[in-house]
Amino acid sequence: MRIVFLGTPEFAVATLNALYQEGHDIAAVVTAPDKPAGRGQKMHYSEVKEFALAHHLPILQPEKLKNEDFIQSLKELGADLFIVVAFRMLPEAVFTIPPKGTFNVHASLLPNYRGAAPIHHAVMNGETKTGVTTFFLNKEIDKGDIIACREVEIGPEETTGELYERLMLEGASLAVHTIHLIEQNQCTPYSQEKLTNKLLKFAPKIEKKDTLIDWEQTAEVIHNKIRGLSPFPGAYTRIKNKEGEIFTIKCYKAKILQERSIEQPGSVTIVNTKRMTVATQNFQISLQNIQFQGKNNMKIEDFLAGFRPEKYTLFLF
Repeated sequence: MRIVFLGTPEFAVATLNALYQEGHDIAAVVTAPDKPAGRGQKMHYSEVKEFALAHHLPILQPEKLKNEDFIQSLKELGADLFIVVAFRMLPEAVFTIPPKGTFNVHASLLPNYRGAAPIHHAVMNGETKTGVTTFFLNKEIDKGDIIACREVEIGPEETTGELYERLMLEGASLAVHTIHLIEQNQCTPYSQEKLTNKLLKFAPKIEKKDTLIDWEQTAEVIHNKIRGLSPFPGAYTRIKNKEGEIFTIKCYKAKILQERSIEQPGSVTIVNTKRMTVATQNFQISLQNIQFQGKNNMKIEDFLAGFRPEKYTLFLF
């Protein structure tokens, strides 16, 4: 079949690469317009565009998806199928163009974790499993009929970054499988409505307010937040120096200890410049990797080697 691929970030590249390696007829790649980035404000290409350029694939970069010229260009490509991975919401005038439909690769087991940040929220909520799903697009976000899905276990210490890498490859593999089902007329999509008879969990965009650590919560909740926001955007906390200045600390890795917290949540204990623990509602948490404001991300022992605790009020808030 002739395919148009729509995607922008690294997560989408794995699927595009899988389609390319399988020898599918990629009529065009649709991705976000170039944007100025960095200190020099040089034009930045999306990761999908970088791949398309390297493999000599036709590229479309519409500013507006409802633009008539863009829609006409898509129709003229004569594609059988559109595939979407980590792209903008498509208008009906676009996703209804191909005769075989348009399917999306989503990084969760739908209908759970509909939204922009399914991987983050699954880890933050302490899930032990998630997965990838392919579904046909309709007018509602992430609510189309499911084609196929695959379950993936989440490790107890796994971060969003680590899970992202695995789901990225699993999603690419599932996309290839989904194309085969459609191509062989073995596709039997089913409505998500049959699966929504229980309380659903959602995955909205991560906001700044979602990344602040509340040390009054349990160690389990805090640990899940830290690994769920690692490596991006990073869970953060704050500390004051003796002059009252506030500094931000991002936490990227932590470990729950068996030691009960007896001090006020947020209280910091430093042991032999090798270990930094923080009191929570129940158990102590040992910080493993942090980034102090103005510094690089580093292992806690490297940070403590240059840290002067006497200059700070050892309490995180």
